[in-house]
Amino acid sequence: MKSDSYESWDKKAAKAAFGVDNWGNNYFDVSDNGDVVIRVPGNGEDSVVSLIEIVEGLKDRELHMPVLLRIENILDQSISNLNETFRNVIEKEGYNNTYRGVYPIKVNQQAQVVEEVADFGARFQHGFEVGSKPEMIAALSTLEEPNSLIICNGYKDTEFVELGLQAVKLGFICIFVIETPAELPIIIERSKALNIRPIIGVRAKMTTKVGGHWNSTSGDRSVFGLTTSQLIQVVDRLKEEDMLDCLQLLHCHLGSQIPNIRDIRSGVVEACRYYIDLCGEGAALSYIDLGGGLAVDYTGASSNDGQSRNYTLEEYCEDIVDTLKTTLDKHGVDHPTIVTESGRATVAYSSILLFNILDVTKFEPIELPPIVGEEHDLIGNMREIQGYLKPQRVQECFNDAHFYRDEIRELFKRGQIDLRTRSLSENLFLQVLHDISAMLDSMDRIPIELKDLRDSLADIYYGNFSLFQSLPDIWAIDQLFPIMPIHRLDEEPTRRGMLADITCDCDGKIDQFIGDQQVAKTMRLHELKESEEYYLGVFLVGAYQETLGDLHNLFGDTNVVSVRINSGGSFDFVKEIHGDTIADVLSYVEYHPKELQLRYRNTVERAVREGRITARERQKMIKTFNASMQGYTYYEKDH
Repeated sequence: MKSDSYESWDKKAAKAAFGVDNWGNNYFDVSDNGDVVIRVPGNGEDSVVSLIEIVEGLKDRELHMPVLLRIENILDQSISNLNETFRNVIEKEGYNNTYRGVYPIKVNQQAQVVEEVADFGARFQHGFEVGSKPEMIAALSTLEEPNSLIICNGYKDTEFVELGLQAVKLGFICIFVIETPAELPIIIERSKALNIRPIIGVRAKMTTKVGGHWNSTSGDRSVFGLTTSQLIQVVDRLKEEDMLDCLQLLHCHLGSQIPNIRDIRSGVVEACRYYIDLCGEGAALSYIDLGGGLAVDYTGASSNDGQSRNYTLEEYCEDIVDTLKTTLDKHGVDHPTIVTESGRATVAYSSILLFNILDVTKFEPIELPPIVGEEHDLIGNMREIQGYLKPQRVQECFNDAHFYRDEIRELFKRGQIDLRTRSLSENLFLQVLHDISAMLDSMDRIPIELKDLRDSLADIYYGNFSLFQSLPDIWAIDQLFPIMPIHRLDEEPTRRGMLADITCDCDGKIDQFIGDQQVAKTMRLHELKESEEYYLGVFLVGAYQETLGDLHNLFGDTNVVSVRINSGGSFDFVKEIHGDTIADVLSYVEYHPKELQLRYRNTVERAVREGRITARERQKMIKTFNASMQGYTYYEKDH
């Protein structure tokens, strides 16, 4: 199949072909020898490490593919960038308060990630957003800094409220954001019973509708937040209880993954109106929480497309700070502490899914056998197409090839031709299509039916991963992630293909990729080399993918490794978690491994009694079964 053409293939062409400079956020690059490298800022000089070097280290430690690789430096840098950019903008704009970031634990609840956010964010007093009692427990047991901020969203029962009140007693700034009026009586009752003054916030239902892939989280039909009537009811009830001074935060979630900066500015303007009027009601507001929304540019398009963004981090901070300052100053309202709940932008870049390719299926003809004896008339007709195939007649040849192939298939169904004849016809058909495909570039006008011809002839590369376990958003919501080979980029990839995982499910495939101007149905790939592994990486998967995955086909969690990149280009494996064993995943779905082993032992013992196997064979079978129970759920090559 003809590949995309480049005048010359080099590092620059490789980066352009996969858009590395567009979506990489300066964290990823391609080396002169064709490896994808991680680039992290250092003291005056970036540190660079090849992903293939890390893969070799994984192999030495018997950590098999697939592997979820976490780069601690990138998470550290993402938290620093967010806090320092807000701090710099606040100073430049003359804003009279500070910024306090919180990480929404739901974005990636894995203990390693939450602990690292707490560790790297400690110098900024970066806190957590929690939406459930388990997340509250995780936050309370992880945060160590006094005055760390905990924003409590979601529906809150008595136990949830008591945990939060105790957190206030321990010195945390734990704020209950009221999502529904039914929560307020619980907060009032438990705070009085425990004699702890609560810190309360209210979430306003925003009417500003934002664009993007996740825009259902904004606007009138948002499932969370209080209407204007409910806000007034909360204010009046707090006045009755002499607790209006407890109302210290306004929460206005602008939306998720907001691609257009204009929507952010518009949403902040609306949030200011709520803030000004609640202050006028006597509320002691001192925090404004603008929720999430800071987008990740998954496609690198730098546009207001739903999976991209048309602004930088600095522009995001400037629009928020400037809009708050300008609007509140007009009404003489003191500047509040700015809170945002940036989760996706905090963790997305720090995780990469690495996997190896197991096999490939190519849709191209094999070498045709010579004509021997008399052939079926339809086979002769298909051979004759080659004689009149030219650019002016490609549509006719395309139609003829389909007609003759379909006729032969019907004859095969009726038993009028044999399998060998049908096989020959399929090969002739593929030969015609490939010959037509080769002519397309020389044609002034390509017929509509032929525009997707190359995609229909693309290869299928089988990857050692489960889409449903590791990349569920691709399957569920058509999320795009950057995907590319992590080595051999000094060679031009001459194949085009889609990816299939190792689940036996027709949905277990990736057939949408980041293209130059639009979504592509295939990606550039290399020919597989015998006895040589071929590795791909899926980038920007740190947000949501780990905790949304399921056990389709009982493929469990992958091996997980965290590395720390040192100055000078060395790196350390700082944490590793071996993926689920077969026994682990079976226990998740209520099998009992010891009971399974006993049942299998009884089965093979019965076979001994019946004379089908020997006692020695019995022992070998039991050992194989027990060893498999402790094995990785993914494909393991013989070692």
